[in-house]
Amino acid sequence: MRPRTLREFIGQDHILGPGRLLRRAIEADQLASLIFYGPPGTGKTTLAMVIANTTRSHFLTINAVLAGVADIRQAISEARKRQEVMQQRTILFVDEVHRFNKAQQDALLPHVENGTILLIGATTENPYFAVNRALVSRSRLFQLKPLTDLDLTAIAQQALCDPGRGYGTRQVSVLPEALAHLVQVANGDARGVLNALELAVDTTPPNAAGGIVVDMQVAEESIQQRAVLYDKEGDYHYDTISAFIKSLRGSDPDAAMYWLAKMVYAGEEPRFLLRRMIIFASEDVGLADPQAVAVTMACAEAFERVGLPEGRFPLAQAALYLATAPKSNSVFAFFDALQTIEQERDGDVPNHLKDASRDAEGFGHGAGYLYPHAYRDHWVAQQYLPTHLQGKVFYEPGTLGYEAGIHQQVVRRREAQLAAMLEVEHAPAGEVLTFSPTTRTHERWLQRTISQVGEQLGALRDRILEAAALQRHSLVLDLNAATGLLTWEALRRTPEGGVWTVTADAATAAALRQQAERLPQVERPLILVGELSALPALLAADGAQEVRFDAIVGRNALTRCPEKTAVLAQLRTCLQSAGRLVLAEVIPRRAQRLSALVEHTALDPTLLARWQVAEDALYQTPDDPLLNWDVPDLAAALEAAGFVLTAPLQCVTQTEERYLSTAQVERWCTPAAARDRASYAQHLLATLSPAAWHRIAACLRSHLQERTVSWQTTLVYVTATA
Repeated sequence: MRPRTLREFIGQDHILGPGRLLRRAIEADQLASLIFYGPPGTGKTTLAMVIANTTRSHFLTINAVLAGVADIRQAISEARKRQEVMQQRTILFVDEVHRFNKAQQDALLPHVENGTILLIGATTENPYFAVNRALVSRSRLFQLKPLTDLDLTAIAQQALCDPGRGYGTRQVSVLPEALAHLVQVANGDARGVLNALELAVDTTPPNAAGGIVVDMQVAEESIQQRAVLYDKEGDYHYDTISAFIKSLRGSDPDAAMYWLAKMVYAGEEPRFLLRRMIIFASEDVGLADPQAVAVTMACAEAFERVGLPEGRFPLAQAALYLATAPKSNSVFAFFDALQTIEQERDGDVPNHLKDASRDAEGFGHGAGYLYPHAYRDHWVAQQYLPTHLQGKVFYEPGTLGYEAGIHQQVVRRREAQLAAMLEVEHAPAGEVLTFSPTTRTHERWLQRTISQVGEQLGALRDRILEAAALQRHSLVLDLNAATGLLTWEALRRTPEGGVWTVTADAATAAALRQQAERLPQVERPLILVGELSALPALLAADGAQEVRFDAIVGRNALTRCPEKTAVLAQLRTCLQSAGRLVLAEVIPRRAQRLSALVEHTALDPTLLARWQVAEDALYQTPDDPLLNWDVPDLAAALEAAGFVLTAPLQCVTQTEERYLSTAQVERWCTPAAARDRASYAQHLLATLSPAAWHRIAACLRSHLQERTVSWQTTLVYVTATA
């Protein structure tokens, strides 16, 4: 049942969904060296086989457990011959690449570097410490996550219905509760659910009608114990012990019980856990409860005397004591003293629950963790339990003795934890799931491109993209490309995602394409030419009708749209669930009034007042989509389109020094249509007499021509979710 094409592949939408960089690269056969990292049964080898079925390159496979340096040399020799004789490149897939020793990995490096082979590695170990750093730096990293229950259900249903490779030609019926049990116990592992399904079908005798019925009893016998992802020497070990210690430090006894139980269930050495808790008793509890060390030591001694399985009682007691104890890190005074003594020595001192000491840059492990000691009472509300277990209570404090004193504290903190989790804007940062090595030429070009804007425009750009909360693999739609203000910075922030950009005219599109020629084809933004009202058709014409964006951003994208609600409704259909819409729109109705730029003593007060009234009327034109809206109208359009504001619409008035040329002032003063719009003079002549306008125009020419003035612009910032 291994998928053979991308369409058959189920799950991993964060890297393989429509429009994602990896999918585009596979479909275009423009791959670079890749490393797939993730738990067993998530599709690493399958993805390599899909690539093998779609690429025009020669595909070689070796297993790092069985292969040696001689096998590598043979593969390199064959690749070199194909390159010289047939001008065909070779993709070398190395399964379990972390099993290669340093010499074997070094043997691959020069040939990856010079392009003789294109490497695709698969590993269950964190590549940042299991794979040669030089290989990692020359490869794109894609992290595969455990499959969801919906993914596993779809995989099982596919196997039951497939007539060629599955049970489609047999009368097999799996009861819903039995299938749910197989999926739940498989724990995100596609191989696990398929193996269990196969065992259940092959060991169940047919009934009188010749059909095979897999009920709950058969399902329980076919997959009896959940496999916990845990490795005593690898990433899961470090991440889980990190989560345990941080849960103790955060005074969350429920999370501490969960992570402790996970480690014990997986076979972690209890003495290692007790050793870490003894250290914790001094490091994080310290003098706030001097008995913490004594209690933990007594629990360790009790464990030595009774052993397993009864030793789990003192093990859990130590963890509960430390989780509920008051916290103090005052013993760090000793290390402050050491730093003072050794202040001239060089050396780096190595951030939510995963260990961030080795791979924070690549995967963002530890990002968003709040250090409890930095807050009042040495505690802060944040998530410690997994998301699907939020609100789950493992520990109920008693009402006697020491526990009576902490009962209210634990309850109050649980309520604060839940309140914090309901605040979406303060949720921990998502884990980075992809990584690409920095290409200095591309980075320098992008940095130069995005730096050629003024300070105000740079601040506006950064504000929009920060609110969009982009990740490296995000798909972004820029609604108004113009000079590429948002496009190039979005491209820099999403190296493994993708950027689409819309422009209304072909000339702007041509200029953007010319700028993007310095980038590899697969990394360039996809440029759509047309109006926003035709966006679905533009995407379909580009073959991207299935693409759903993580973020849609824009500057002055809606300003001229006559049907803002209809356009916003179309934009919402192009967003992922919970995708973000972030806009900065100039409000023409609140534009700079020219009457405010001249000396008021230059005109008769009565004429000045008439001018101001006429000018205000100009900005209230009901049939002009540029001028007939304000902030409440935009809020109503967003609500009608189904968007939910994540922050109130915010108006910001900016002031800039603007030079007014003679040509600019003349365009204002000339009573002739400017392109498709009436000029400033024409609007005012609808209210004022020609003689009055003549005096006002003369005032504008004498006071503003060839002058620099303080020009005010009002923007409204929109941040909303689908």
